[in-house]
Amino acid sequence: MKQLRIRVLAGVFVVAGVLSWAGARLWDTFGTLPSVPLAAPIVLAVIAVILLATALSLRARLRAQRERQAGAKGVDPMMAARAVVFGQASALVAALVSGMYGGTGVYLLESLDIPARRDQAIYAGLAVVAGVGVIAAAFFLERVCKLPEDDDEDEAGAARK
Repeated sequence: MKQLRIRVLAGVFVVAGVLSWAGARLWDTFGTLPSVPLAAPIVLAVIAVILLATALSLRARLRAQRERQAGAKGVDPMMAARAVVFGQASALVAALVSGMYGGTGVYLLESLDIPARRDQAIYAGLAVVAGVGVIAAAFFLERVCKLPEDDDEDEAGAARK
């Protein structure tokens, strides 16, 4: 399984942000702008908390298993792999959604004197922060589930190239 790359996530974020900013400008010429829902940052924050809780749980179980504690509950490799895939997918979606809300938020910065637009800009900013939280939690989960021999394979693969 390939690791998350910050460059890919940053690229998705920037492209989505630029397209969203341009779309918001175009849409606003028609007189209305789609609203940024209050649920956007909340949903992203919930996903970040779920990823973080999964990572912390797996880390504790792996540590107990490594230290051979009595009654230590093992970690099913397929469950760990599924958790990592969920984290990677969540990070990609969070980068896309955060970019979209970031672009819209940047456009809304032009009209902060209007209370409704100011609220929308705040929601967009919170969505970007929550999206960054999802990405950070996904990287942490991936690091927790990384096998020690993965480092050796990466070095061997780099030497062959």
